[in-house]
Amino acid sequence: MIQATPNHSPRRSRHRFLLLMVIVGVLSISALVTYVLRARTRPVPIPATTTNPPSIYAGTATGPLYTPFQLEIDPMQRLLLINFGEDPDAIYLGFEPQVFDDERHGTGLIVIAWRVDGKVDVYHQPGVRLDPATYAIAGDGLNLMLERPLADASFRVTETGVEAAFAFEDALGRSIEVAISERNPAPRRPFGLLAPMGQAATSPSALPLVLLHDFYFVRQAATEVTLLIDGKSHTPDKMPVPIDGTRMYFMRYSPDPVIATLNPAYDGPMTPLEHLSATEARLGELTVELGDNQGQPEITQLRRSFNDHEVTVAFTPPLPNLVNLAEGASTSGIFTIAADPSVGQVIGEYALKRQGSTVTLEAIPSGGWYPNESKWTVQLIYLMAADFTAWPRSYRWTATLDLTHPSQATMQSRWERITPP
Repeated sequence: MIQATPNHSPRRSRHRFLLLMVIVGVLSISALVTYVLRARTRPVPIPATTTNPPSIYAGTATGPLYTPFQLEIDPMQRLLLINFGEDPDAIYLGFEPQVFDDERHGTGLIVIAWRVDGKVDVYHQPGVRLDPATYAIAGDGLNLMLERPLADASFRVTETGVEAAFAFEDALGRSIEVAISERNPAPRRPFGLLAPMGQAATSPSALPLVLLHDFYFVRQAATEVTLLIDGKSHTPDKMPVPIDGTRMYFMRYSPDPVIATLNPAYDGPMTPLEHLSATEARLGELTVELGDNQGQPEITQLRRSFNDHEVTVAFTPPLPNLVNLAEGASTSGIFTIAADPSVGQVIGEYALKRQGSTVTLEAIPSGGWYPNESKWTVQLIYLMAADFTAWPRSYRWTATLDLTHPSQATMQSRWERITPP
């Protein structure tokens, strides 16, 4: 008779078997979620060729080189989103404090107050300079912008989580007081995210790319929350499923955001690129990488940097030299917007055609956002809330270039939602 040793007892073997089954189950769920998530993201056709045929050009390269695509960066230091849509105020259902410290905005804190009617109110400290047009792409647009002292306001991210506090009087004279103190000793396990800020926009003026590095949720344990509007307490929304085995509020933050916009709407003269070398040009703070197509310079990639991060827009095949396109010439391809690998990438399609002295262009982020996240719980959230990955697909950019005078081209461009938000 063979007796089981303590290290190989039936009970221990059963426990190991059950643990193995749990691990297999989790991995299976993760694989299934990943598969379905990818399947729900519309694939973008890969171009048959990665180069433009020389036949699209008329003669040798002459005149300036223009880029119809633009990439801008809006500096920001930190942001926090506080939702209480399950227990809303008569006017507000969320607050979004943001911290600035740069030459464009100055130094200070603002609070975007998300309204139940879809618009936003913006309250800002005197030391912050804001362009109201920036908030036209938030929800149904800007309702009002008011300066407030926001005395003693603070917002920082520590090793134990978020510490934030602000108080102000809203446009109706009501007092608003918010304080969050997260002092959870467990290590945070942040990840990267493209925030679906553009999902609610009805009349976008650009494609908003809110890239959130070191992104995480506020944990319920060891967190004190005060949320008072006109003396009434409100309860912040909670996540429906735990993340990293921890129950979370639907309050999320990033101490390292990069706010980029693709192709802001424009109507006016275009500026020729400044050639730095055969492979690189510049337009202000935008770096343009060039390729050569039998003597015709073409745009392979755009690059824009902020702090330690870089955002790129790559084209396959490259954007052609628009000034030298032949009559009736056309081309199409894909564009890929990428940054830090943790925030994934956005993939879309572009097409252009020349007729006479006019070049028309169209770009649609038809592939949506491809996240790059291994946590199956986060993947499950993306699966349950499809807007996280699908919202860019509803945007379409169109532009018309007038090349009547090639040395001074002009462009009119706009964005629209091709499916309702």
